[in-house]
Amino acid sequence: MPLDSVVAKTVDAYRTCEFATLARDGTPIAWPTATLRLDDDTFLVTTSIAFAQKALNVRRDGRVAMLFSDPTGSGLDGAEQVFVSGTAVCPEELVTSPSGNEAYWSMLFDRQPDSRRYVDLPVRWLMDWYYLRLLITVTPTGVTTRPRLSARPAADTQLSLPGADILARFPTAVLGARDASGAPLLMRTPVQATPEGFLVQTADDCDVVAGPASLLVHRHDDRLAGLYNALVRGELRRSGEDGWLLVPHRVIEPSGDGGARTLRTARRATNTYLRKRNLDRPKVDWPALKALATASATRAGES
Repeated sequence: MPLDSVVAKTVDAYRTCEFATLARDGTPIAWPTATLRLDDDTFLVTTSIAFAQKALNVRRDGRVAMLFSDPTGSGLDGAEQVFVSGTAVCPEELVTSPSGNEAYWSMLFDRQPDSRRYVDLPVRWLMDWYYLRLLITVTPTGVTTRPRLSARPAADTQLSLPGADILARFPTAVLGARDASGAPLLMRTPVQATPEGFLVQTADDCDVVAGPASLLVHRHDDRLAGLYNALVRGELRRSGEDGWLLVPHRVIEPSGDGGARTLRTARRATNTYLRKRNLDRPKVDWPALKALATASATRAGES
């Protein structure tokens, strides 16, 4: 579906969106993701095979959701949130060259300058897994705008709920829930910890139902550095007449320490993906990536 020109300009400015797929048990799982809106108003999302779960989820159930709600680095003043529901496809093809998707990689090098060094020696010896990519194309089926959610001071809590200490560091979180058909919904919400779980607020445009759900928190700076994200999985239940409570089950912090341990985890996951599919490790098109990274540095006056 075509996007309104103002909405299109808004989503183009956002550095990341929250992108939700459905886990095997139906839980909407959202992670912060860089995305590029294409000329036909579909969206391109890519993921390394080291973090392939979102691609595997799409292949099993193509219903997805995107929420543009963190304007950090966008330059937008009082930016609206944009919620996009849609369907996605992800071919089996493993892509190791930017050819045909130069605009995506140029955008990433521009917005995340630190990533330019990944294509240089000796760093590239450790980072080839990052460029072994699966391509996900999202076709919007619905688009809704929402006012920016006013940040509230994060309340400290000593409650021993899974994820309480993490959620307390953020003024808001992104709730991943489902509608009556089982399709994923995303909405940014304040979170209040109680002894029974986390009280959340649902968006007026979302017809939420009880069931598997999650809460995502994430952050990045203006240069898409200082990345952190964590997900609390649980069960969404009614609380009182109009409220909702997420009862947490477990916490996932995929980025770990962001250092050597994360690198080891990514390389192991990459090897596992290739081995399970009897694939040789493909060669990355380093010259093409290096050319795009150099052009990005030149545009920024950093060459």
